[in-house]
Amino acid sequence: MRLLLALAVMAASGPIPAGAAIAAETATVVELFTSQGCSSCPPADAELRRLSKEPNIIALSLHVNYWDYIGWKDPFASAETTERQHHYADTLHQRYVYTPEMVVDGFTDLTGTDGGSVDSAISGARKRDRLRLPVTAKADGSKLTVSIPAAPEGRKATVWLFQFDREHVTAVMRGENSGKSLTNANVVRSLKRIGEWNGQAVELTADLSDDRDGCAIIVQSGEAGPVLGATAISLR
Repeated sequence: MRLLLALAVMAASGPIPAGAAIAAETATVVELFTSQGCSSCPPADAELRRLSKEPNIIALSLHVNYWDYIGWKDPFASAETTERQHHYADTLHQRYVYTPEMVVDGFTDLTGTDGGSVDSAISGARKRDRLRLPVTAKADGSKLTVSIPAAPEGRKATVWLFQFDREHVTAVMRGENSGKSLTNANVVRSLKRIGEWNGQAVELTADLSDDRDGCAIIVQSGEAGPVLGATAISLR
């Protein structure tokens, strides 16, 4: 039986090992919208892999499906991740979606191919004045329990559950990356809304897949606004 507890006082150091967690007060969420059918994406994929090993960063690779028509169908792409990117486009007042796109803490976006720019964006996100919720989570078998405390400056927020695989290596046979072997880290295999937070203390439960390596819980303003709190735990 798995029993993993994420404590708000913990600080992660490197990749998330089994039984450990990233604390909400220090975690920065980096989401990379990518596609194996996009020739511009591998450098950003490499940056995401680097970030996945950094302390206090929740790095997630979300594969979109709108490049599947150009010769290679990304095996990890989904309509849900594409929809999430469109929600960010609305929130960040973008005219279009693109790959590769990194969204940092739901607050800012960049292409994510240059390490210096990525680190600068993360540093800027950490300095911004924001509510920081100490989200805690525990997994017991196939059940996840998430606890979010009350906060006087509470606002309506969405609670998301992401389940991911730690790494996938894919030999791409067609399309813009034909002949390449691509490595993707923390590949999101499912995402779903598991509840809302409105300033009052709340406890939420959700089902977990048995075959995923880890999960992340993200609380953010509105549908896809600035991140208010997040944690990630290893499931095996």
